[in-house]
Amino acid sequence: MWVGRTAVVGAALVVLAGGAWGGAGPAAAAGSAPGKDPAEAAAVAPFRQQRLAWHDCATDPQDGAGRDLDEAGARCTEATVPLDYRRPRGRTVRLALSRLPATDPARRRGALFYDPGGPGVPAMRLSLALRQAEPDLAARYDIVGVDPRFVGRSTPLDCGWPTAGVRAAGPDRAGFDRSAALARDLAERCAGHREVLPHASTRNTARDMDVVRAALGEPRLSYLGSSYGTYLGEVYLQLFPHRVDRAVLDSALDPDRFGPDLTRTQGPAMTAALGNWAAWAARHHDRYALGASGEAVLATVHRVNTVVNRGPLAVGAHTVDSGTLPLVLWTVSAGDDDASYAGFSDLARALDEASRGLDPVPAPLLEAVLAGLDSPDAEGAAAAQNAVLCADRAASRDPEAYYRAVEAHRADEPIFGPLVHNLTPCTFWPASPAEPPTRVATRAPVLLVGADGDPAAPRPGQLAAHRALAGSRLVTLRGAFHHTVYGGLFAPRDGCVEDAVNRYLVDGILPGRDLDCPAPPAG
Repeated sequence: MWVGRTAVVGAALVVLAGGAWGGAGPAAAAGSAPGKDPAEAAAVAPFRQQRLAWHDCATDPQDGAGRDLDEAGARCTEATVPLDYRRPRGRTVRLALSRLPATDPARRRGALFYDPGGPGVPAMRLSLALRQAEPDLAARYDIVGVDPRFVGRSTPLDCGWPTAGVRAAGPDRAGFDRSAALARDLAERCAGHREVLPHASTRNTARDMDVVRAALGEPRLSYLGSSYGTYLGEVYLQLFPHRVDRAVLDSALDPDRFGPDLTRTQGPAMTAALGNWAAWAARHHDRYALGASGEAVLATVHRVNTVVNRGPLAVGAHTVDSGTLPLVLWTVSAGDDDASYAGFSDLARALDEASRGLDPVPAPLLEAVLAGLDSPDAEGAAAAQNAVLCADRAASRDPEAYYRAVEAHRADEPIFGPLVHNLTPCTFWPASPAEPPTRVATRAPVLLVGADGDPAAPRPGQLAAHRALAGSRLVTLRGAFHHTVYGGLFAPRDGCVEDAVNRYLVDGILPGRDLDCPAPPAG
């Protein structure tokens, strides 16, 4: 999933494609179109022709994810790719990947590459979840999961961060300065990797994916990407449009905005998601006592925010302050079903009690989130995520620009504004992008699906992706406030969305027009 500012929170939670179409639109930089530089193409050719040595996926007896893949019949291997595709004879990167064979070989269509999002999320371990969730898909495709460069088992990048990210700016200049100091410290801890950081881009990950496709002997690939995986899919479609058979992008991100400051677009959508939860909590006031109306529930949340802005709260063994409260409340984006809202309501009730001087026992979700916030960056996931963001698009190097943005949005985004408009480690990053951002403009056929209330991939960004992918169809889950909509992997399964996606990926039928699916109401 797209994690963005939620790296810490996320760690704590659990027509036929392939026909002829117009060529790719203009690219952002020379050499982006395959084969534009014959000498470069010749130098990359050996990587495309490499022989892959397949083996068991488990690396040791404690490797549960690898063992699960082995038991499902997967095979794993490593592929070698250039660190810098402009200098393919230089340093290389080793990519780890798994392949789950189609369960109905007689009807096998090809290879489906799956990217679950992030950036910074390994795909290998989640490819099995996709197969289990979508047996019709698994029957027709080999499901390929590639850990992107510097993620998971693919030449991992770990800066040794003591925490997984920057907090919110807080209510005043002192809070902003503390967050800036933390961002600078995190960036400096990555300085030892400055030679590779410019090459952590999505653009290079898309090139890696095409090298793997060729090494697998597949003339074309199909693709399913969710959240950040949609941006990877957009870039791949731009660079290699005629290498795509069928592609589905779940909860598409704006290709013209992806980068360190994408979160600036999320404040209004997060506020709307919080309001939807508040209406649900009001209907269950007898259980949670947060307010008998949506307005009253939101007033409770704002009162907690006001108290925390005056000083930190003790919640069990943890502390919640003005820097962490917006991250804690961000978990409202985890889902809009009854179970998710119930868990978030328990979290909100504990915060409310703590703000009134009581001594609540943290609810399970709150305990998990706070423990994650107190933990170091596990396996370098957040550092790798920031490396991708910083390599994809340059961020402002002026901290004052971020402080002004935070101040400008205190009134209209009082809860999430100090988080989404704050600076990131990219403000102080020890390397600059090696290439300009990719301009996406292609008529390749693709299916987009998403919720109109998605807090992490806001509706304006989905529509921007729809316009950039002029051959796309968009299926919208109306009235839903969760992130990702297909397969039930990260959010509730929806039959209308399932039918549209599977008719395309399995049967090859792309909708003739954009479609709406009504979301079932929460209880």
